[in-house]
Order: sequence, then C-alpha cells, then structure tokens
Amino acid sequence: MLEARDIHKTYYQGEKAIPVLKGLNLKLERDRFIAVVGPSGAGKSTLLHILGGLDEPSRGRVILEGQDIYGLNDTALSGIRNRSMGFVFQFYHLLSEFTVLENVLMPVWVRLGSRVRQEGIRDNALGLLGRLGLSQRVDHYPDQLSGGEQQRVAIARGLINKPEFLFCDEPTGNLDLETGSEIIGLLREINLENGMSVILVTHNMELAALADIVYQLKDGIFIN
Repeated sequence: MLEARDIHKTYYQGEKAIPVLKGLNLKLERDRFIAVVGPSGAGKSTLLHILGGLDEPSRGRVILEGQDIYGLNDTALSGIRNRSMGFVFQFYHLLSEFTVLENVLMPVWVRLGSRVRQEGIRDNALGLLGRLGLSQRVDHYPDQLSGGEQQRVAIARGLINKPEFLFCDEPTGNLDLETGSEIIGLLREINLENGMSVILVTHNMELAALADIVYQLKDGIFIN
C-alpha cells in the first residue's frame, strides 16, 4: 500500500505563500485504479508528483511499505522510483535520438546497466510494444510516430520495470477523444491483468469514470 498522510504543499513567490495542497489523505491499495479530477490549478499534478517521489511535501508523509519515502536519502528514493514506480506524462518526454525500443529500455539501463541482455529485458520490451500495437515501430524514432503512438511508447517505458504503481499525469491531454479513450482502456486492462495500481490525473470525467474510485480535488482539498 502507498499512503499519503496529511499532505500539504506550499510554493513561494518571494515572500508570498501560495498554498496548493491543504491536508490530503489518500490510500492507494494493490490492484486499484484511482482517478483524481479537478480544474486546472487544483493541485492534481502536484499531488501525483508527491506520491511518486518527485516533489517533497511541505508537510505530511508518504508511506510505502511502512517507510516514509521522504525520510530516505536521494539514492534510496531514486531506487524506489526506478523499481516500484512508473510514470506516464501528458508530454511524452521521449528522447529523439533514440529508437522506440531504446526509449522503452532506458529505465532498465539505469537499473541494470550491461545486464539488460542477460536478464532478457529486451524480449520483455518487445513483448510490451507488441501488446501496444507497436511491433512494426521498434526501430523508428519518436518524430516518425503519431501522438497516440508516442504515448504508447511512453506507457511501455513506464511499465518496463514492472512497477507496483503507475502514475499517469493527464496522459491523454494531447490526444483526440477516441485515442485518449483507447489509452485509458489499455491502462485499465493492464491494471486488471497485472494487479498493478494506477493513479490517473485527468480533467475528463468520462475517462475518470473507468476508475474504481474518483477523487475530486478543488482548492487543495478533496471535496468528496
């Protein structure tokens, strides 16, 4: 279980305090698909980044396996992110100089280095890309792909280390409604098949309806 306890986040512009999150509590259990919805500026992405170990809260704790992840040093926290957490963002963040397959393998290179071939991870990456309909694109570069294809590559990259938690920050924001629905449907299938927990940030209530639980965030607090 991943648990957020009394999460506050405040940013500063000079001496002016700008509170974004104001005491949130959230439990992300195994196998669950959770959506967080709300207007722009409500703090959705900030919450996701805090849960994923990317941005330390001003106050509060994020507990994974009984341990406050922000009580760890940078090396240990980076290891948890790489091993247990996957990320999919609105902007695909693919590396233009690397092929589709190389982009997917990037988190594994960080974790295993030269042992990639020995561990059979390349075959796993090819299997993921096949599942995502990209078998014929493995040697292509990002600028040769459509937006939907690039997002599928980003999903494969987020899944390659078989994370316990997949964090998705507006993953359909740059896609048309039909393609976006396909992407969310795919994430739901993977969640059900693999027992991986998914937390989805979106402003689209139709897509959020696919989740097990929907939290509405407004002015830094949950309103449901």
